[in-house]
Amino acid sequence: MLRLAGARLLDERDGGAIRSAIALDPVAACMVAARVEATGLDPWRLGGELWGVGSRLNGLCFSGANLIPLRGGRAALRAFADRALRRRRFCSSLVGPAEQVLGLWRELEPAWGPARDIRPDQPLLAIPTAPRMSPDPLVRRVRPKDLERYLPAAIAMFIEEVGVDPRIEDGGASYRARVVELVAGGRAFARFEGDEVVFKAEIGALSSRVGQIQGVWVHPDHRGRGLGVHGTAAVVDHLVTRLGRTASLYVNGYNHVARRVYERIGFQTVGRFGTVLV
Repeated sequence: MLRLAGARLLDERDGGAIRSAIALDPVAACMVAARVEATGLDPWRLGGELWGVGSRLNGLCFSGANLIPLRGGRAALRAFADRALRRRRFCSSLVGPAEQVLGLWRELEPAWGPARDIRPDQPLLAIPTAPRMSPDPLVRRVRPKDLERYLPAAIAMFIEEVGVDPRIEDGGASYRARVVELVAGGRAFARFEGDEVVFKAEIGALSSRVGQIQGVWVHPDHRGRGLGVHGTAAVVDHLVTRLGRTASLYVNGYNHVARRVYERIGFQTVGRFGTVLV
């Protein structure tokens, strides 16, 4: 069997090839594209490394807090696994196109397994036009002064979605810093009723073409009121109408309630993601 050369660390000299590879699927590549566009390819500023296989980057993977394999067949994924296994593991998950994520995990599992959770079927959704449902006019950007009211809702969402309290590792300092970053960047949205957050969502990644919505959550005491559909529509409207981006997100395949909400808004399936929590 012909075997590709090992994965190499990419740098600014590879910028053109990286941009071309990302442009092939801007929705799937949003998380990586947003980082590259904002910081360039220096690992210190990027918050990780970009690895490539082949002169035309038929294999491409980001390695940081998450391992994100964007492209690559079996040989490329093996090369990425070899590089990952030669260093100390510091990623908490693998996420990205399902074929690449699950293929890479098969290579890594003997050394890194067992996984805390494997989510092999996460439809990747996108909407390039205004939402079909009316945006909730009470959903607004979270302001820095709202942080102490907003943070408990963000933590509750994380526990519900991931199954782990983000305050375990360092008392929540790292997670709080990430929330502060999103709030400061105008990428956290909420509907407040009194001092309580009843709906929240964030734009987790924002590239020049796509905004990826994450952390959609409705307070358990307020579910069934349509807050999720109209609140999410408000974030979609902000991305599409005000920022000129395609809005995207990915959702667990078994979450039929959420999928129906997103279908009502106008999201269409454009791919399939997978996530491995390690």
